[in-house]
Amino acid sequence: MSKPVVLGASAAAAGLVAVAAVVAFDSAGAEKPEAMPFPTVGVLMANGEHWCTASVVDSPKGNVVATAAHCVAPAGEDGTPGEVAHDGLAIGELSFAPAFSGEGKGSQPLGRWKVSAIHVDDRWTKWGDDTADFAFLTVEPDKNGRTLQQAVGDGEAPIPDWASGYERDVTVVGYPDSAFNPKNRPVSCTTQTAHDTEDPNMLHISCAGFWTGTSGSPWIADRGGPGSPGRLIAVLSGGDTDVDSTAALFDGRAKALYERAARG
Repeated sequence: MSKPVVLGASAAAAGLVAVAAVVAFDSAGAEKPEAMPFPTVGVLMANGEHWCTASVVDSPKGNVVATAAHCVAPAGEDGTPGEVAHDGLAIGELSFAPAFSGEGKGSQPLGRWKVSAIHVDDRWTKWGDDTADFAFLTVEPDKNGRTLQQAVGDGEAPIPDWASGYERDVTVVGYPDSAFNPKNRPVSCTTQTAHDTEDPNMLHISCAGFWTGTSGSPWIADRGGPGSPGRLIAVLSGGDTDVDSTAALFDGRAKALYERAARG
């Protein structure tokens, strides 16, 4: 459902940027549609409730979403598949709402997209290997045949990167759950990744505000703003506080999962 372990930590640590929608008006004084700084990022829902964060990744059919494996599949142990999610709750029927925002049930300006298939590495489902805590989801087109990638905007989805190094400048975007984020707005941080000191095979960043609910947040390198979406190198896996976050760097096996998801 969320970032596995979150302890109390100051949200004033350097690096946090709250991403608020921009309200603009036309020449007649009418309000224009809200700007969407990160239209590809949204809330992964289980039975209609905020579960994790997820994001659209560029694909040939425009039908792939990336998130954390623990958001969509129980961790295995000693070669045996797990039975429940890490928080002990059933995962439920999954859907994705990009650019989600607003109090309560919030608004879903780009719709809600049904997840039709989940692709997770055996290293996670059998062994609970943190370095495989990523997943790719196939989503269905809408009732008019439009793809998810068309809905979020052509040229907005980052390209997956399967051979990234550990030290990259990244922008990370996520949705804390409503207990920490009553208006359900995304938070973002641009910083540099490094090897995690406790597990050098994992990536680490220090950015405040990534509370429960931000698991699955995309880590995007080389982002240049609208029209320059950058490269997706990982998704947020966990962290001991809202400031410390870790991620599993995408590898060749992540690529294989992505390709399965992209085939639909």
